[in-house]
Amino acid sequence: MKIIAVIPARYGSSRFPGKPLADICGKPMIWWVYQQVLKVKEIDTVYVATDDQRIFDTCTDNSINVVMTSSACETSTERVYEVARKVKSDFYIVINGDEPLIDPNVIRQVIPPKDWKIDSFYVANLMTAIKSPVEAVDFTNIKVVTDENGYALYFSRSPIPYPKSSIEYQYYKHVGVLIYTFEALKFFAETPKGYNEKIEDVNELRFVEHQKPVKMIKVDAHCLSVDTLKDLEHIRNIINQQ
Repeated sequence: MKIIAVIPARYGSSRFPGKPLADICGKPMIWWVYQQVLKVKEIDTVYVATDDQRIFDTCTDNSINVVMTSSACETSTERVYEVARKVKSDFYIVINGDEPLIDPNVIRQVIPPKDWKIDSFYVANLMTAIKSPVEAVDFTNIKVVTDENGYALYFSRSPIPYPKSSIEYQYYKHVGVLIYTFEALKFFAETPKGYNEKIEDVNELRFVEHQKPVKMIKVDAHCLSVDTLKDLEHIRNIINQQ
C-alpha cells in the first residue's frame, strides 16, 4: 500500500498573505509542517504543492520535495489532484500547511489498516470534539454531523445540530487531515460545486451533495493553526520553550 502526503501551500491569503513563508525560529512555517509529516513512517513520500515561485524556491532551498501546480486550481483538493496525476499512489493524505506543530500520531489515524481492501473510491476526514463555545461559533472551524456509521451527513460553518430537544450533545469539528484515492480526487476535480458548497465554502460538501461517502474518524487533537500574526507569535513562543 503506497501512501503519498501532500501539503498544499499558496501565497495568497486574505488574512495572512505569504503565510507558508512566515518565519518561525529561523525556518519558514512550511518547513515545520513538512518535518512533522515526515515523522509518519507509514507515508512513503511527502510533497508540498504550490503555484507560487517564492514558495517553490523556499522549498528547494530547504530540501523539501515540491511540485509546481497550476494557478487555476480553485481549491487545495484540486491542487492535490494535479499532484496525483503526476505521482501514482494508492492513497493521498492532505495536510493543512498552517499547523506547524501538528501531531504525527494524529495524521497516522487517517490511514486505513494494512489489510484493508482498497476501494477505488474512498474519502476519510479526521474530526475532533469541540471543547469551548468560542470554537463552536467560530466560522473558521468547520462543524460536522455524522450518521450512526460515522459517515458525514453535513458540514457547516455554523454550530450543528441545533440542540432543541437535548443539550446532551458533543459538537465536532473537522481536522485538516484527509485521505483520498485517485478516483475520489478525480471525482472532486471533475464535479462542479453544489448549491450548499457555494454557500458554505466547504470542499467536502461536494461529496456529500452527490451522495458520495465521507468517512469521519474521531481523534483527540489539539489544533494550533496559524491564521493571524497573533497565532504566529503563540507558535513561536511554544517552540522557543521546547
